[in-house]
Amino acid sequence: MNSSKDRNTFQKFKYLERKAQEGKTPENDEAVKAHVDLFDFEDHERKLRESSEKWRENNMEYDLRSSPWICQKAKDSKAYAQNLYAAMCNNSFQKLAVMPILKDLRWSCSWRYAGGIVADMIEHGDYIDWYCSGIKNDLTQEDLDKMNSQELEDYENIYKKYVRESHITEEIRRDLQLLGWVPIDEDD
Repeated sequence: MNSSKDRNTFQKFKYLERKAQEGKTPENDEAVKAHVDLFDFEDHERKLRESSEKWRENNMEYDLRSSPWICQKAKDSKAYAQNLYAAMCNNSFQKLAVMPILKDLRWSCSWRYAGGIVADMIEHGDYIDWYCSGIKNDLTQEDLDKMNSQELEDYENIYKKYVRESHITEEIRRDLQLLGWVPIDEDD
């Protein structure tokens, strides 16, 4: 199962940066040490949870992170990775299997958690690399005029293909169905 060594590090590092500006570190302040220990404990607990068979059942995160072909697609294309992140935001999904359908079992996650899943899939970064990324294609002409040539190229080839959170592109819909998952229309 793919995993990013940087998952769940953004908040910890930002916290340490803020405290360092105050002259506080885990070595010289017990409260800072306790807070860092809590971050580390939460990461340890997540890894324990992920190692259990129960966690893997009816879990789209597990299916995504353990699928070589879909992880490779996310690694090969930032736009695809972002589109997958966006699809997970504000949507519920159901496994295409008899019992999950009969029991109406659903899978969903927060925007931050969706960003973390994508970071794990591409084995790089943390949730913040994807969080709120749907706004990257919402630029004005004034924004575009301020960009250098490399930024413009990135915008045209990558960010212009980003979609807003909760939008499910046809490619993502097809790939999730191949993986055995479908979005649930909440209006049904």
